Amino acid sequence: MTSGPIVAAMLEKENAVEDFRTLIGATNPAEAAEGTIRKLYAESIAANAVHGSDSNENAIIETDFFFSKLERH
Repeated sequence: MTSGPIVAAMLEKENAVEDFRTLIGATNPAEAAEGTIRKLYAESIAANAVHGSDSNENAIIETDFFFSKLERH
């Protein structure tokens, strides 16, 4: 799933999942909007440069994988 080091981050704001997915672009870089991270840096669907959770529920699961004992508000 990775080809090198990663940077894990958790964003906390209204509409964080939706806004971040807009910033990173479509999973398929050929379909990603101009200026998005995937349009600029992804090589393919499999090597798409960045991951973003697809729902608030998955964001919690994925955050818990990388960070432990976070206080949730």
